Amino acid sequence: MAALAKPPRYSFVTPTQEPAMNDLSPARLMEVGMGFWPAKTLLSAVELELFTHLGAGPMTGAQLQAAAGLHARANPDFFDALLALGFLERDGNGPAARYRNTPETAAFLDRNRAGYIGGFLEMANARLYPFWGDLTEALRTGKPQNEIKRTGASMFAELYRDPARLEQFMRAMSGISAGNFRAFAEAFDFSRYTTLCDVGGATGQLSMFVARRHPHMRCISADLPEVTAIAAREIAAAGLSDRVTVQSIDFLRDPLPRADVITMGMILHDWNLETKRHLVRAAFEALPPGGAFVVVENLIDDARRENAFGLLMSLNMLIEFGDAFDFTGSDFAGWCREAGFSRTEVIGLGGPASAGVAYK
Repeated sequence: MAALAKPPRYSFVTPTQEPAMNDLSPARLMEVGMGFWPAKTLLSAVELELFTHLGAGPMTGAQLQAAAGLHARANPDFFDALLALGFLERDGNGPAARYRNTPETAAFLDRNRAGYIGGFLEMANARLYPFWGDLTEALRTGKPQNEIKRTGASMFAELYRDPARLEQFMRAMSGISAGNFRAFAEAFDFSRYTTLCDVGGATGQLSMFVARRHPHMRCISADLPEVTAIAAREIAAAGLSDRVTVQSIDFLRDPLPRADVITMGMILHDWNLETKRHLVRAAFEALPPGGAFVVVENLIDDARRENAFGLLMSLNMLIEFGDAFDFTGSDFAGWCREAGFSRTEVIGLGGPASAGVAYK
């Protein structure tokens, strides 16, 4: 008798549930519809620093339970669920089995590793996960579903009111943006330019990637005073203060600093159409002839069929701001033509992210 094929590693539907006719299956529907189960399992593991605890080496379930401060009911279901989802590995079976990180969780979810991206997942767990429970209301009303519902203050007002939450948000953005900024520093031709201003520069991360990769570049990380104070510390710690400086501005009201290249990393999608156009015009006015305006975003494909992450990010902008949205490369090109830019291009950065570039 032939052996039965193994079911998919992660599926809510067994092979016997799949209808024989038309080769249809509800497996994908169930996997996405119940996707909050694995999502919250991973987010809780990050919150509990499970992968950081395992950074010191493999642990039994009992050791991991004690390290994370968990109830006995969590062992072994929680750890084995992470195993089945592909986020942990395990040597052996039973109580003596030892859990360890996968290569990916070791590289990206151990807080002590340089590649840690857990800051974004921490923020997703603390803020976005509960807010997304009100997506239906957002779709019906067009109104944000975040802190503003309780306090009447905007997301940014709430963040700047609490320094700890501001730093958490900035760490989150650094985690999700690091790979995109590194790819941009590698892919863009800086040979014709000597100065860069990163508008909404947060921790100065984009400027530092460019400065490291291109020693001839001098960079400014421009943001509000509460943010530039944090950026200055990060830049000094990286030993780049001689080539990366900070400048405090309100980029919605002040003229942008002049530079050969003006960048906005995950900034333009935070705003409505009117403000997007204002920021594009402000960049045009601050650039010399031949200068370049670059946005690093999860640009949606022009046909709006493929970049699911970009489209979901746009729904996240609805949750956060109401009238803010993500956009296509064609949208960006149109706004840039209106402002006076001569040509545009899109540079893929890997995964859902791209750099939209407009040349003056």
